[in-house]
Amino acid sequence: MRKTLVIAKREYLASVKTKGFLIGLFLAPLLMSGGLIAVIGLRGQVDVSDKRIAVVDRSGFLANSLVKAAEKRNADEVHDSKTGKKVKPAYVIETVDPRPEELPVQRLTLSERVRSGNLHAFVEVGPEVLHPGTNREPARVSYHAKGAALDDVRRWLERPLNDELRRQRLAAAGIEEGRVQGLFDWVAVEGMGLVAADPKTGQPVEARKSSELEAIATPMIAVVLMWMMIMMGASPLLYAVMEEKAQRIAEVLLGCATPFELMLGKLLGGLGVALTGSAVYLMGTVLVLLQLGAVGFFPFHLLPWFLAYVVLAILMVGGNSLALGAACNDARDAQNLTMPSILPLLIPMFLLGPVLKEPHSGFATVASLFPPFTPILMMLRQSQPAGVPAWQPWIGLVGVMVFTGLLVYAAARVFRVGLLMLGKPPRLKEILHWAIRG
Repeated sequence: MRKTLVIAKREYLASVKTKGFLIGLFLAPLLMSGGLIAVIGLRGQVDVSDKRIAVVDRSGFLANSLVKAAEKRNADEVHDSKTGKKVKPAYVIETVDPRPEELPVQRLTLSERVRSGNLHAFVEVGPEVLHPGTNREPARVSYHAKGAALDDVRRWLERPLNDELRRQRLAAAGIEEGRVQGLFDWVAVEGMGLVAADPKTGQPVEARKSSELEAIATPMIAVVLMWMMIMMGASPLLYAVMEEKAQRIAEVLLGCATPFELMLGKLLGGLGVALTGSAVYLMGTVLVLLQLGAVGFFPFHLLPWFLAYVVLAILMVGGNSLALGAACNDARDAQNLTMPSILPLLIPMFLLGPVLKEPHSGFATVASLFPPFTPILMMLRQSQPAGVPAWQPWIGLVGVMVFTGLLVYAAARVFRVGLLMLGKPPRLKEILHWAIRG
């Protein structure tokens, strides 16, 4: 055991004392949250140049209402009320007389104006938009632009257009709009948690309002943090072993320690690196939440589970990486085997969406109890406000422990044989044979 600890200490210090570790420790959260940082940092960077929109109104009554709505928006929203600075683009509506007999040519002409930059977009309103029948084609309202799917102008047009359609339909029915104002009030469905009983008095406690931060951000942050820690501790092991084998350093090390002691020492060193990173990131997360006044969203009760999953996942993935690294002879072999070594981490990341949406479904339960996926998917489910039944994390933990033990045992057999096998490229069939028979 002493030799194992010496090797683990050497691997740990060799990693954490490098500039690369410190740089990676700083850059990893920036890379993982780069999109959010960009959104926050560029929130005020808006293109404020005027956007001209042509309207081909084949219904004969919508164009004027859109012009008035755009003028009102330009007067109320385009300039900051305090500084007078222009903060949003103005929308300029240009009405175009429809030419039904030359409609394809008119569409092409307007499209060319959009391509040349003379127009931002053009809108075509169908002739039967007020009273659409079974044939929806004459009632279409089409928006043509270079990036129509994500265009803010298109989303803005929907409200004034539908407001005017509502007014026209009420007028056609002989109903004064002022008499039915409440008829169109929108009532939101408020998300609430479940009512619970007070543990002391047994009385019902009012349900708490559900928070999107708690339901989505907290589980995703926990999973991303875990993923980074596992990658930090386990992924480099494959290349480290490959380099030691290629440079014949492994032969010297085997003269001082058994293959299992060498492998276990490297695993513990990688585990120490990951736990060091975990401590830094967890403290940083708590400090940020304290500054934001949102520390109540941090699931402190899940910290033991988080650390247990990280330890087991690193042993599982790290053992796999060490075994495959021992089978490699050069960097090309290592590159080919990198993907198989991290598959237990990649596949559950593809399942985050459906599991996050339906955490208590049969699929989510089975997937989170499948040992290679348990650390990431079970942590995702446990981090949600509703949690999971108490027995599931324990069953998942036992399954991961058994699976990790078997995988580390098989990896040790591959490591022992492959570390001294030189000159022959690794084949999956041979690696499996080493794992089974040693």
